[in-house]
Amino acid sequence: MRARRGQAMVLSALSFLVLALMVTLSFNLSHALRQKMSLQQHSDALAYSMAVLEARALNYYAVGNRAIAGSYVAMNSIHAYVAAASVSGEMMRAARNNFFQIAALEVIRCMCYTCIEHCIHAAEAVKIAGDFSKEGSDYDKLVRGGETSFVDAMKGLDLMVDNLHIAQRSVHDKTLQSVKDGKSNGLEQLTEYNAPGATFLAQQVGGMNANEFNCAVDGMDCQGSVASTSPEARARAMTEVANASRSGWPATRETGGIPSIQIPAYLHSDFMDKFEDIPDEGNYQVLRHVGTAKTVQDHGEVNGPGQQGGNSGLVVAASEEGMIFHKWKHGIGMSPYKAEVWSDEGNGGHEPSGAHSGQHPFEGVNAKALTACSQSGNCFMKFRANPSPARDWGQPRVYSYVTKQFRGGDPKKTPWELNSSATLEFRHGAQGSGRLTLSADEGVGLSKALVYYHRFGDNGWREPPNLFGPYWRAKLHPFRDGDEAGRVLEAAGNQDAADLARVPGVSL
Repeated sequence: MRARRGQAMVLSALSFLVLALMVTLSFNLSHALRQKMSLQQHSDALAYSMAVLEARALNYYAVGNRAIAGSYVAMNSIHAYVAAASVSGEMMRAARNNFFQIAALEVIRCMCYTCIEHCIHAAEAVKIAGDFSKEGSDYDKLVRGGETSFVDAMKGLDLMVDNLHIAQRSVHDKTLQSVKDGKSNGLEQLTEYNAPGATFLAQQVGGMNANEFNCAVDGMDCQGSVASTSPEARARAMTEVANASRSGWPATRETGGIPSIQIPAYLHSDFMDKFEDIPDEGNYQVLRHVGTAKTVQDHGEVNGPGQQGGNSGLVVAASEEGMIFHKWKHGIGMSPYKAEVWSDEGNGGHEPSGAHSGQHPFEGVNAKALTACSQSGNCFMKFRANPSPARDWGQPRVYSYVTKQFRGGDPKKTPWELNSSATLEFRHGAQGSGRLTLSADEGVGLSKALVYYHRFGDNGWREPPNLFGPYWRAKLHPFRDGDEAGRVLEAAGNQDAADLARVPGVSL
């Protein structure tokens, strides 16, 4: 019988070959999984980081918008102060008119009763009227002396609004660039740290991000959301916020009405004493003294409601008015007084004109389209709400799509790939040849983040998204459905993955 020596060695060699292939496949699989996990984590970090940039930008707009509204409130306040100062001369002239009325009554008594006393009283009343007239002129001069400060304050506040908007647009442009390329403003460090060798954000996906961010700001070019409102509509929103933000004194100054004696508390007591001291006897009453300052469509509407329809804030105006009553000797007099100050594109105006000499233009709350307002113009960034939950009510979404070559291509560095192509060819007798790929060629990372609005405190979710509250945040967010993921994959040029994502029941 012939000996069967060496058969075990052949079987062992074949077993070792299979074992080596299994070990090689195991190394390749673990390497691919590690690379895939690293790439997906990088994609998540990139989407979240871009969303954080957008959230910070929206919060910056909110703080800037508050400052812009505060500028208009300050404009209202300085107009209120100027109107309150301007009314001093008018009140003196109203007192003058009162004594002219009293003089006329005394003349009538003098003629009817042929009493020299009434004629003397008439002459004294005329002299008192002259004294009040002189006091009115003196107060006009005092107010006119502060005109330069008023004009400078208006120019400074208007310049601040322009600079605030320029800063907002600068932040918007830089943020827009970052979410378009996924590498600007320091984002490239994410790739260097998380996934060296990975591609930057796919260009078309970056375009989707830019469009999403633009769609969150009313007035920016946007596709697939609601249309932009008109500049006038955006101006009305800011005008209402500014008028609602006024403190009590600029908004409403009312001392009361007949028959109470009502002295405006903010008018100096020395000034008010003159209404008694100049006549040296008799008494007076301020029957009703009211005032207000607000941003309006026309200065004639200053006494109307601050949130009236169609108010796009073309004029900053203030009004101060009332009526003064005098009783002296045998006569009485009652005369109204009124002072108005306003600023508009026609350099503004004043009543009484004798108390003012300067020009103080105001270009309106929002006189230009947002895209044409990068250098000057009182514009502001307004949130573009979308009524569709499929659009997350207008809150911007951020997508990330990155790829990376998983195959090393150099057996000296990645020996488990066996060769530069990481493939193994073999022949099995009559059954032919076969090819086995040991390493995945390329990996893909796909992520989504959401920039959302949530105010702190109880019931914070009830406040709708806006660009006046700095409560924007960012989070990683699941894809709504396979179609949303498919659109991103199609934009990235990965049609096979897009078709797979849309298959019902396939987990993303």
